[in-house]
Amino acid sequence: MSEADVLQRAQIAEQDAPAPDVSLVVTVYNEAGSLEELYRRVVAALDHGPRSYELIFVDDGSTDGTYAVLERLHERDSRVRAVRFKRNFGQHPAMHAGLVRARGEIVVTMDGDLQNEPEDIPRLVEAVEAGNDVASGRREARHDSWGRTLPSRLINGMLRRFTGVTISDFGCAFNAYRRTAVEPMLGSIGKQKFTKALVLSGGASVVEVNVAHAPRHGPSRYSPLRLTRLALHVLAGFWPQPIQWIGVALGAVCSVLALALGIYGIVYWIDRSNFPGPLFGGVAVLFVLGIQGFILALVGEYLGRIQRDVEGRPLYTIDKEL
Repeated sequence: MSEADVLQRAQIAEQDAPAPDVSLVVTVYNEAGSLEELYRRVVAALDHGPRSYELIFVDDGSTDGTYAVLERLHERDSRVRAVRFKRNFGQHPAMHAGLVRARGEIVVTMDGDLQNEPEDIPRLVEAVEAGNDVASGRREARHDSWGRTLPSRLINGMLRRFTGVTISDFGCAFNAYRRTAVEPMLGSIGKQKFTKALVLSGGASVVEVNVAHAPRHGPSRYSPLRLTRLALHVLAGFWPQPIQWIGVALGAVCSVLALALGIYGIVYWIDRSNFPGPLFGGVAVLFVLGIQGFILALVGEYLGRIQRDVEGRPLYTIDKEL
């Protein structure tokens, strides 16, 4: 099913049924054991409030029976909608699939692993209703290892620098958006790895809301390699003209390094009548190769983006939909 077909069906559905006030988009991957509790807590948080709502679950190619649980929830509650990908495409394409199907004037996004507490949903919605385009979740006390939090802080700093938006937690997927702030960015969401940064870079107003953060059940899906790729994605997606900046920096650093090594070599030669050329030459070569490797990785990120755009490959393919 193409994305045009999906949007057409969504428009027809919107004409046939009244749109809810709030759409909750939940991305899930192998979460069969926590979905019943997640559903129960969402309903408890929203059922007694003044707003109508819908729940949109996007199953990112789970292999543990997650979609079977979603089917049972759909049979029990017509407000539950679900999409299943043919394979694992990643959190951000899954987020896109949920956002294009959301019909509410306010859209709340969250992961399905219960690290975020559904009881905080009304607070995020109220922050948007107060006049903000985005209510950005800020995890108060993160229950992640240092190997997860340190790269996250680095990426947050990069995004603050490149987008000019000074929020503290770009990586938190638990947020609320005004529909009008998300719609102009739907063509890019999913291709970019940071939905919140993309929406905010378009000028949307934002307020941060403290949200609870529970310990993770099971290992993190963000390995060191994946976190490195996220950092490269931030550079390629949000840093204007990075190749030029890196080229200038590389030239300046190499020139300074060559000058320093040359001066040191001359002093060493005068003092000991022997110039240690191989040692300093090896250090210089290794340093330059390291910088070139980083630039090559960044160029590879650009080429991958260009290839995907030229080929017109879909962000994801859908297996089933409720």
